[in-house]
Amino acid sequence: MCGITGWVSFHQDLTPHARVIEAMTATLTRRGPDAGGCWLGPHAALGHRRLSVIDLVGGVQPMADRPEQPAAVLTYSGEVYNHHQLRAELRRLGHEFRTRSDTETVLRGYLQWGDAVVDRLEGMYAFAIWDARRERLLLVRDRLGVKPLYWARVDGGLAFGSEPKALFAHPEITPRVDADGLREAYSLLFNTGPTLWSGVREIPPGGLLTLDRSGLREQLYWQLTARPHEDDRQTTVERIGSLVNRTARAQLEADVPLCSLLSGGIDSTVLTALVADELRLSEGPGARLRSYAVDYSDQAEQFTGDVLRTGHDTPFAAEAGAFIGTDHSTVVLDPRSLLDPEHRRAVVECRDSPIGVGDMDTSLYLLFGRIREHSTVALSGEAADEIFAGYPWFHTPAAVGADTFPWLLVTGDEAAMPLEPDLAATLRIAEFRADTYRDALAAVPHLDGESATEHRQRELQHLSLTRWLRQLLHRKDRLSMAQGLEVRVPYCDHRLVEYAFNTPFALKSFDGREKSLLRAAAAGLAPDSVLHRPKNHYPATHHPDYNSGLQAMAREALDAHGGRVREIADGSVIKTTLDTPPDRLSWGHRLRLERVVDLALWLDHHDPHLAI
Repeated sequence: MCGITGWVSFHQDLTPHARVIEAMTATLTRRGPDAGGCWLGPHAALGHRRLSVIDLVGGVQPMADRPEQPAAVLTYSGEVYNHHQLRAELRRLGHEFRTRSDTETVLRGYLQWGDAVVDRLEGMYAFAIWDARRERLLLVRDRLGVKPLYWARVDGGLAFGSEPKALFAHPEITPRVDADGLREAYSLLFNTGPTLWSGVREIPPGGLLTLDRSGLREQLYWQLTARPHEDDRQTTVERIGSLVNRTARAQLEADVPLCSLLSGGIDSTVLTALVADELRLSEGPGARLRSYAVDYSDQAEQFTGDVLRTGHDTPFAAEAGAFIGTDHSTVVLDPRSLLDPEHRRAVVECRDSPIGVGDMDTSLYLLFGRIREHSTVALSGEAADEIFAGYPWFHTPAAVGADTFPWLLVTGDEAAMPLEPDLAATLRIAEFRADTYRDALAAVPHLDGESATEHRQRELQHLSLTRWLRQLLHRKDRLSMAQGLEVRVPYCDHRLVEYAFNTPFALKSFDGREKSLLRAAAAGLAPDSVLHRPKNHYPATHHPDYNSGLQAMAREALDAHGGRVREIADGSVIKTTLDTPPDRLSWGHRLRLERVVDLALWLDHHDPHLAI
C-alpha cells in the first residue's frame, strides 16, 4: 500500500517544478515509508511513496511502460488480487513484463484496454495514469472506496493526492474551511464528493475522472443495482460461503509478514479461520497465522455495557484463536496512554479532520503501531455488518421506521458537537440532513413489486454500504497507513456485496436475528460461543481516570488558540458536560468532549482559514 499524488497543468511546463511535486510527495511518507519517487513531464508531475508488499525490488514507482518517451506513466496505491490472471491474459496478447508487481499489470492493462481496465480489476486501489500520447490524466478509485483519492483545481488543470495534506503542499491550494465544509463534517452524513476542505473533492467509490485539453469529466464505472434473487435458502448459504471463502483466500499474497485482526466476533473469526487454513495448505500443516486483539489494562474489572457494547471481547478472541490455531496476541493498552497529547495529535494529523471517535481512534492507532512491529499486512472484517444486516438499525422497529439516517439514532444528540449559536443558525444542519436524506433515498435502486419490508430494508442497506461504511473504511485506512500497515478488507469484494445486496432481508434474518447467512455459512469455522454472540462494537476504555483526564483536556481545549475553538463549539453547552461527575459520563457525552479536544488539535496542526 502506498501514497500517491500529482499535478497536471496545460498552462505551463512543469519540468522546472520538481520541488513542488517532491513536497507534495513528502507529505505522504508515513503511508509509504519504504521508498519514494517522482516523475516529471512537460504537463504532468507524479509522485509516489511506497510501502513495499509485493515484488519488493521491482515495484518501484511512478512506473512508466518504457524508460524513454513513455506512452503512459502510473502512480498506484492498493492491491489487485486477480493480477496473476490478468497478467497471463496480457502475455497472451503480446505484453512483456519486467516485474512481478500488480502495479505493472495495471499499467499494461491500461495500455491494452484503456479506461475499460477498471472493469477487470478485483481489489482495493486508487491510481493515476498520465497518458502521454493523448496528454490525458485518468484518476480511478476502487468500487467500495477502500482507498482514498482527493483532487482540487489549479491553474490549467488539477492536483490530486491520497490525502488532502498532499494538496496543501501545492502553492495554489490552501487549507480553507467554509460553512459548506463544516456542514459536511458535523452533519455526519458521510457524503462523497464535497469534503470538509473548500475546493477539495473526493473521487467517489467506483468512480473515475479524466482530464485533457478539452476539459474534465467524472463518471461511475460501478454502483449497486437491484436484481431479482432466485436462489433458495440453502443455495444462498452455499453461495455466500463460496464468495467469502474465495475472497479471503485470494487476499493472502504478500512478500512481507501478514496477520489477522481477531476481535472475537463472527466477522473477523470467519476470515481468520479461512486465511489460517489457506496458509497451512500453502506453507505446510505447521504454519501458524498471527492474530491480534486489543484490550485495556482495566477492562476485566471496569467493563460496563453501553449502547454499543454488550460484552468483553478478549475472552472470545482468545477462544477463537485457540479454536483456529493461530499465534494469538492481545495488545493491552494503558487507558492513560490514550490521553497522551502526542498520540492524539498524531491521530488528528493523519485524519486531516476534527471528526473522529476519540479514544477508539487513538487506541486503534496504537494497536496498529504494535502490530507493525511484526507484520506489514493485516486482514480485517469491515463491511460484514453492512452486507449481512448486522447493525441494530436493521432490526429495531424505531430505527426501521425512522425518517432519517439510522446511525443518527444510535446515541442521540448528546454525541453531537454543540455548535456556536450563530454558526448553528448558518449551517442549518437539521435541514441539510433532511434534504440529503431525501436525495439518498432517491438514489436507492428497487425492484418492481417489492414488499414494504423489502423496500425499506434495501434502503437501509444501501445507506449503510454507500455512507456509513465509507467512514469506517476512511478510519481504518488513515490510522493504519499512518503506521505503515496495510489493512485488507475481504468483505468489500464487490461480487459478495452485489450478491448480498440483492438477497432478501427474510433470508438475511431467517433465524430471527442478525447475520443469519454468515452464521450458517460459517458453521464449523468458529466456536459456537462466537457464532452466536451478539454484535459488539470496537472496545472503549471504562477507566474513571480516563473520563476525568478527558474533561481536563476539554477544558484546556475550549480556551486554546485565543478561544478559537469557541468559534465552532458552544462552550456553554459543553460546560454542562464538563461539570458532570466523571463516573456519570455517558458514551455520547464523552464523545462530545473527544470532539472538542480533537477540534483544538486540528486547528493547531492545520491552521485552516475559517471562512464562516
